[in-house]
Amino acid sequence: MHNRHDLGLILRSHIPIIVIKSHEERRVLQLLTKQTLKLAKPLFKWTITEGLERIDIDLEPQRHNSQPTDVLRHIKASRQDAVYVLADFHPYLDEAMHIRLLKDIALSHYETGSHIVLISHDVDVPPELQKFTAHFELSMPNSDELEKLVRNIANEWAKNNRGKKVHTDRKTLDAMVNNLAGLTLRDATRLARNAIYDDGALTESDLPNVMQAKYDLLNNEGVLSFEYETASFAEVGGLSKLSDWLKQRRGVFHGELENKGLDMPKGTLLLGVQGCGKSLAARAIAGIWNVPLLRLDFGALYNKFHGESERNLRESLKTAEVMAPCVLWMDEIEKGIAVGDNDGGTSRRMLGTLLTWMAEKKAPVFMVATANDIEQLPPELIRKGRFDEIFFVDLPKADVRWSIFRIHIEKRELKPEDFDLTSLVQASEGFSGAEIEQAVVAGLYSAHAQTEDINTQHLLHELKTTKPLSVVMAEKINQLRSWAADRTVPAD
Repeated sequence: MHNRHDLGLILRSHIPIIVIKSHEERRVLQLLTKQTLKLAKPLFKWTITEGLERIDIDLEPQRHNSQPTDVLRHIKASRQDAVYVLADFHPYLDEAMHIRLLKDIALSHYETGSHIVLISHDVDVPPELQKFTAHFELSMPNSDELEKLVRNIANEWAKNNRGKKVHTDRKTLDAMVNNLAGLTLRDATRLARNAIYDDGALTESDLPNVMQAKYDLLNNEGVLSFEYETASFAEVGGLSKLSDWLKQRRGVFHGELENKGLDMPKGTLLLGVQGCGKSLAARAIAGIWNVPLLRLDFGALYNKFHGESERNLRESLKTAEVMAPCVLWMDEIEKGIAVGDNDGGTSRRMLGTLLTWMAEKKAPVFMVATANDIEQLPPELIRKGRFDEIFFVDLPKADVRWSIFRIHIEKRELKPEDFDLTSLVQASEGFSGAEIEQAVVAGLYSAHAQTEDINTQHLLHELKTTKPLSVVMAEKINQLRSWAADRTVPAD
């Protein structure tokens, strides 16, 4: 990110064309006005609707040269040492005449000292102009600016409501400021105003709505899904070692244990048998740390953006950093960065992009990767140091199956004490958590069809007629277990 001092440096340098990708045109113009006044350079703005006009001093508007070719010819001929802002000029950058005129203006920069500034939400600079161009990125407001913004909106609400104060507390205000981080001033203003004007208060219940709205603003490609309400470990049978490991690191992740020589938690790989709770565990990690969960869909990255997968992976990772603190869940990661070059090298480039981000990221984004097939994962990803730990999620043992039956029976508003859990646990040897849940669901349907209240016999019947994955795919599961034996930590 860059600030106004960087913009001043660029304007003092001999770079004739400056590209600013931003939706905040007004804020960019304010920055440019301050800088051009310091440099004693006139500032002009052009739009297709209004033509060219001087905007740094109050003059009677003198609009002219509304057509793109005309304004470029005018700038080339004027030889004036000035800054010319061309707003939303991007549709006209693919015409040969405009490219040549801009190049002529750039070539005469040493004589004139003038600059062209292209402002738009997106600008693709033609190759002929790239060596004459500098890019400036508008910095996002910092926490002090965001707190000032929220307080100003609260004062504005108070004035409109006979001096009545906006109800909030320090903790919620800090959380709101944190949730607005990474947004433009305009978007942050809108979200804060919606939260305050809704009921004249800033409470904890406003935070999920702000985070959802922030995510909607950022995720315009739809390859990340967002969950604010996440699972708790109470909903996951077992995984006690993983739960303890996470509790030890919660304070560091939230910045509550600074300067203790403890590294920020980076991420974990959850490897295991299908249906044994890896997905639930990913949600529960976000729940135990009380942060939002972002799920990255590698399938959508490939299918929707053929040929642009790496760029969109970078955009998704950037979005996760703006949403921080959060958990970024990459489900079935082997499908996105599998070993092999049968996709034209895309998965290798995706792996390179991901590894670079993992090594360089500073934001509190905890990566949770889940995988079913270790053979498909590249060695570079699973070597020591990439993840903080690799946990193996195995088929549930007897005591965990007991917990899973209780969870799913209670979820359906039934009483566990009405069932013979000991018999159910014995009959479900080799079943995954998902298969146990399915047995409970099927038992309910069976009892309903027989117009009976569900009982232990319904569930035992479903267990006996089901061939679990541990039987159907015994060889593969044994292979997975033997690989994990001395390379991973048991999750339970």
